[in-house]
Amino acid sequence: MSKANNDDIYAYALSKTLTEVSSPATVGLYSTCQNRIRRILGQMAVYMKQEASNIQQKYEGGHKPRSLAPSFGGLLALIGRMLFYRPVWTKENQRPHNIRFIDVHFSAWHFAGSDLLWAGLAMRLFQAMQMNFGKLHIVLYRVAQHDEEEEVKKKTMEDSPSHWRPKRFCCCPLWSLCLVVLVVASIILAVLLTCGLPEPEFKPGAALNGTTTQVGVTEGLVIAAIGVPAASVLRFAFLMGKNLIFNPDLKLKKGMDNERVSIQLGFMDQVRKEMWFLSQFILFMEVFERRRIRVVLKITNLDRCSPKKIVAVLDAINILLSEEESPYISILAVDPDVLVQKVNFADGCFSKEDRAYAMLNRIVTLAFTVPPLCDDSKRTLFHSLAGVTKGPRSLIPCRGRGGTGSLKHTRCCVEIASDTEESCELMDRDTAAPDANEEEVEESVRSILSSCKRNLNEYMLEDAMSMRREINSIRLTVIIMKALKKELPQPDRTAAWVVLANQWPCRLSWIIQCVEDAQQRAVIDLNDEADAADSKTLWEVFSESRAELYVMSAQIEDLLEQDGDPEMFERFLKMDFRFTVQDLKTFEEATVNLDRSIRTQLAHLRGTARLKDSGWMRNLAPLPITTIIKMDKEGVCKELERMNFPSKYIDIVRSKDLNGLALVFGDAGDLKEILGMTLGEWATFRLHFLGLPSHLRPQQKKMPVTPLESQNQRSRFHLHAPS
Repeated sequence: MSKANNDDIYAYALSKTLTEVSSPATVGLYSTCQNRIRRILGQMAVYMKQEASNIQQKYEGGHKPRSLAPSFGGLLALIGRMLFYRPVWTKENQRPHNIRFIDVHFSAWHFAGSDLLWAGLAMRLFQAMQMNFGKLHIVLYRVAQHDEEEEVKKKTMEDSPSHWRPKRFCCCPLWSLCLVVLVVASIILAVLLTCGLPEPEFKPGAALNGTTTQVGVTEGLVIAAIGVPAASVLRFAFLMGKNLIFNPDLKLKKGMDNERVSIQLGFMDQVRKEMWFLSQFILFMEVFERRRIRVVLKITNLDRCSPKKIVAVLDAINILLSEEESPYISILAVDPDVLVQKVNFADGCFSKEDRAYAMLNRIVTLAFTVPPLCDDSKRTLFHSLAGVTKGPRSLIPCRGRGGTGSLKHTRCCVEIASDTEESCELMDRDTAAPDANEEEVEESVRSILSSCKRNLNEYMLEDAMSMRREINSIRLTVIIMKALKKELPQPDRTAAWVVLANQWPCRLSWIIQCVEDAQQRAVIDLNDEADAADSKTLWEVFSESRAELYVMSAQIEDLLEQDGDPEMFERFLKMDFRFTVQDLKTFEEATVNLDRSIRTQLAHLRGTARLKDSGWMRNLAPLPITTIIKMDKEGVCKELERMNFPSKYIDIVRSKDLNGLALVFGDAGDLKEILGMTLGEWATFRLHFLGLPSHLRPQQKKMPVTPLESQNQRSRFHLHAPS
């Protein structure tokens, strides 16, 4: 049996982490490949179900959770609890050991035609809850338990051995009062059916005062005994029928279709109240089932919608699904690069806090960027798509409804626009399932969280959301490395690496890109010094290339805004945690809290800057900025000599000590005056050493930055600029 596929390991790690994450939570699942997103989401559903089953089997507590299989006895017990009891909130039933996951798939593309995409999200949740719990249960809870005034009341915790308290009427338990009324009414009805009503007696010659009949005391008692309970039953039946016919999802759909209603504030408040009702219903069911219930909302295809609707859904996640005690775990499965570009160009995006990265940092409690495919996975996927292998391995097995896996045509892997619930596999059937010893994982996580050096806390932000991201990422990193059978580094270094990726994503992405470029260049140049570079510290790598990063800082202002204090970054890598290139390779496959779209943009800019040609264009194509910065004056002289410039210019370069830094950061007008070149010579020199003039450079598509923001960004980078 072959080893587990990396995507299965990532899905496994996410599923185990979500069992420990407190709700509400939002997971950012980032990848440019829709097939991998669908695969990981599908595998997560399988692993979460297995994890919940394993937790229940290992549970040795006194109160076993109720069975999820439908039964008549369970239905009667639920109806009795809803009609005659109210839950008591205790510490025990607020954090039960067992857990149950409910998968809800929301494809934003299905509701893209509506102006209120966020209302479609609420409607999809209602439909899913009705399918999982039953419409009758939800309606019965609304009629018998729900009270809108409870929303403004403070929830109180009690120290009680019982989890249920009977409803009371006139200081009597409601169930006993109903039982007495039912017994009395049954006795009276039996007597009446047996003996009949007594006939009223009239005295001879008595006056009737305009009436022809007289109702006796017995008839009044009968009406009082039977009529009042009957009226209560009729009222209850009417409310049940009304809520069954006019259910909330139908109301929301009508509100979305009615433009006059949807633009009113009242519709938004109605959606909010319905979401709060769902949360309270799930809390009730948690006490009844004696297990945690987590609604895993998988939001896909959001990056295909318009910018305005994307922002509306993100706001809905932040407002509707993030209230205290909400049982929702939202998984935002998107292409981060597309999402960031669309949000930055949305209407109303004026300040830095409105931009995509700032908005995601406020919402996402666990960022998971799917690492690139390894070579073996790429080969398997390519052969599957091309159909060049023989046998069943030429197909990509897809998990069908039964969950055991069925072979389908490879076309399902290229039709990424289809919104099916199936998860396309990238491995063979005989692939081993990922596994990590639970006790070892918990011990490692506790060791990391408790043995962090004191100075590591100095690098953390004063933000609970940021701390939650770091804690969740530490657990995720440990699980992935255990599943990959890798040895964990020292606990404090594991925590420090997670903090580094969380606090300085742009600078760390730049270092990773520089290391990768150096390794690729060593292979091309047949350089055997690549292994020796593993001992180089990351700060040394950054120091050698920070001048190049400073030159392009104007083009990556939105990326640099995500980074923390530059002085603290220098202290982090230079003094407290001297990570090396070898450490980077160790954590590479487990670094999932670093947005790889940042590295993609940096690689594009660096590759464009280093672009050069050969042959007759070699003397005209601009030199890479890294090459120029590393040149001393002799290097500049050799390049001028190669380009057949007159020797007088070479002598000027030597006498004026014009090295690479002087050419890059010096004023172009001063250089022209010092060299005294002709117009044609200066044009060739400027193009080769200084690049294209500003008016000929391609314009970067980005949001306008105010002068104040630009000045602040420069000030944040000043210590990392070359001196």
